Amino acid sequence: MAEALNPSLTRRDAARLLGAAAVAAAVAPARRTARPAHHRADVDALLRQLTLEEKVSLLHGATDPASKGQAGYVPGVPRLGIPELRLADGPAGVRVTASATALPAPVALASTFAPDLARRFGAVIGREGRALGMDVLLSPMTNIVRVPQAGRNFETLGEDPLLAAALVAGEIRGIQGEGLIATVKHYAANNFENARQTIDVKVDERTLREIYLPAFEAAVQAGVGAVMAAYNHVNGVYAAEHPHLLTGILRDEWHFGGWVMSDWYATHSGAPALTAGMDMEMPFGVNYGGLAAAVSSGQLAGSVVDTAVRRVLVQLDRFGLLGGGRPRPSPDPAGGARTAKEIALAGAVLLRNERDLLPLRRADLADLVVIGPTAASPLVGGGGSARVIPASAESPLAALRRQAGPGSRIRWATGVDLEGVPVPDSALVLQRTQQGTQQGAQQGGTPQAAAQVDHTGADALPAGSSWTWTGTLTAPETGDYDLRIQGAGGVPSFNGSISLTLDGVRIGSVGALIGGNSSLIATSGGLTNAGATVRLEAGVAKPVTVAATGVAGTPLQVRLAWVTPRRRQEALREAAVLAKGARAALVFAFNEGTEGADRPALALPNGQDPVIGAVAAANARTAVVLNTGDPVLMPWVGGVCSILQMWYPGQEGADATATLVLGGAVPGGKLPVTFPRRAEDVPTAQPERYPGVGGVADYSEGVLVGYRHYDAHGIEPLFPFGHGLSYTRFQYGGLSVRAAGGGLSVSFTVANTGRRAGIEVPQVYLGPPPGPPVPMPPRALAGFARVRLSPGERRPVTVTVPPRALHYWSDGRWTLARGRRTVHVGSSSRDLRLRQEVTVR
Repeated sequence: MAEALNPSLTRRDAARLLGAAAVAAAVAPARRTARPAHHRADVDALLRQLTLEEKVSLLHGATDPASKGQAGYVPGVPRLGIPELRLADGPAGVRVTASATALPAPVALASTFAPDLARRFGAVIGREGRALGMDVLLSPMTNIVRVPQAGRNFETLGEDPLLAAALVAGEIRGIQGEGLIATVKHYAANNFENARQTIDVKVDERTLREIYLPAFEAAVQAGVGAVMAAYNHVNGVYAAEHPHLLTGILRDEWHFGGWVMSDWYATHSGAPALTAGMDMEMPFGVNYGGLAAAVSSGQLAGSVVDTAVRRVLVQLDRFGLLGGGRPRPSPDPAGGARTAKEIALAGAVLLRNERDLLPLRRADLADLVVIGPTAASPLVGGGGSARVIPASAESPLAALRRQAGPGSRIRWATGVDLEGVPVPDSALVLQRTQQGTQQGAQQGGTPQAAAQVDHTGADALPAGSSWTWTGTLTAPETGDYDLRIQGAGGVPSFNGSISLTLDGVRIGSVGALIGGNSSLIATSGGLTNAGATVRLEAGVAKPVTVAATGVAGTPLQVRLAWVTPRRRQEALREAAVLAKGARAALVFAFNEGTEGADRPALALPNGQDPVIGAVAAANARTAVVLNTGDPVLMPWVGGVCSILQMWYPGQEGADATATLVLGGAVPGGKLPVTFPRRAEDVPTAQPERYPGVGGVADYSEGVLVGYRHYDAHGIEPLFPFGHGLSYTRFQYGGLSVRAAGGGLSVSFTVANTGRRAGIEVPQVYLGPPPGPPVPMPPRALAGFARVRLSPGERRPVTVTVPPRALHYWSDGRWTLARGRRTVHVGSSSRDLRLRQEVTVR
């Protein structure tokens, strides 16, 4: 039925063994860039004209003299028509100084199970990136979700390698079809944030090949122009100087023709990294700056530098960037907004819907209570380098009121107070000092007594000024206080420009790209909100410092606020009282995923669980809308009727949420990750697996990642991989399985037995043969389809299971797992409706 492969795969063989959906996305005809083929002769001529110093300058980043707020810059060689390159972050949109379309988080895209939508997602970013003056996109990210609380899970494409491969291939073709060079990241085994720069991932070759590398392989087959090497070690060697990964697999086996760049500051050597296969050091030439001297002294062969430069130039030529370049498109914000809403709708997952509470009825809108801070202040996307600031974003509360129309009565309570009030003068003893302005005036001002730190709105401080408040803070009662530094108008800074330090520890920093405890949820006045929960003892004075530096042209706003223990309980009671007696209650809950830090726990943060529990106890018709980037625990799950997972839904998320809640559209997304019932149930619950012991994270779970772990160990998840309900019902039947093209052709019918049109994602899973030659999961995703059905419609569906799904990695090659194997078809990994055995020969 299918043959094993030699480890030195041909390009055609590698593509043939990829996931079926990934193959379709990778090899279907694409809209070509300006030049349909490489012009190697032109590239070689350029190489001969470049000086050694110019060659090296193309292999590391530099400071952009005309920065647009992007992540990286390479100066180019103008005399030879080699352009400067601007590299922008972009997992969910283009992150530059200008506003851009904020698409839903990639995890929401993964929930669509739709490679065609992935291509359109990529096309929006590709066009907008070019329009905003960018040349290279640092996206997509396709690291497998292994640790459910990892900080960047929202940026990636789920826990299954076949699904991730299908979507990343489609997205790359969308990005590059618009002329923007895509960079797949982070290669490889970069699956959590804590200690990401130093952690050594101990992982066997089979697990790498079957779980962590297939999506990268699909990206290469889709023609990705660049690959970003990760921070971490892999089996004792830094990923950014790993010959086996960068040369042996990426180039020798997969025939990757683009260039490899480092993650920012992930390079630890010059010549060794270059010879291992890492071409470009970013963001500066900290290690690569000495390459010219190494070549001149004979320590490094000039041909090694030439090879790396050629890889860059070949891609620039391929994308029409050499010489005069290519025209840049005009922005299309309306088109981006339409796609953002479509994906937000398509990626929404209805997790629970007892008594069919959703969609809400007209009678519910006559007395609907909405609870939660993210109802009134939208959580558009995750944090860190993935954060995109749109021109505007409506709140879900406003969208609900707008769509509900006249005659509705929708009341709101925060439930969880994230904003607080200014810390009163009774708790503070402060002195304020003005350090100066950006123009250098008033340097070293005289300290003056200050009652509070509350300079917002009309009381804002002068643009470009710089201030420090020092003194003590004393709590009136013992308890947990949410201390907040809130502000706007600060100088853009990697570490933030408005900071709060308590007892010598910085606990909040407004505007920090990574870290800083900066919330993604703005205050009611639009201020950025940063800080932490701290334990304060009544009457004990704590040293406190607030520092702020403003940007020219914008007033500097600064406020030191807190949420007291008493206020926290008041907010909970207010929500419960409002919900009691209402027709229905809709609670918005959230977490905040961000680069640079994993979540400390799987529970919802900020005391949200007690609020949901109290509202559900007060109102039996309670629904929850989740704005999370990954799984959360739900101790209240049995007390609520409905749960709608909206992820981080992008700039059009409010409109999409209201549309789904009110029945203007039907949810059709499926979970790309497993939601556990308990923290101890997850595959990485053992500390040696995560966060690691002694600087080593042991991937000893092997291929049993995500749902494979739960199935293999008989653990019941809260919500399984592939799960997602609808406002209608679907029925399966007529299963037929036959051999086809070295894989399997799986045919069946799906019928919509309800009264509404709906979308179903039938999934095909493949079991192992009896007495498998290596440990295998009870089932693995082998194919899927996304089907839209009218009420009463019955449709035949055929899903192709690719040859790769019938193989396992052993002794340096793909080997066929022969014998009787069970094909399962169903609505999720645990809702399997049909099964048939086949013999794999």
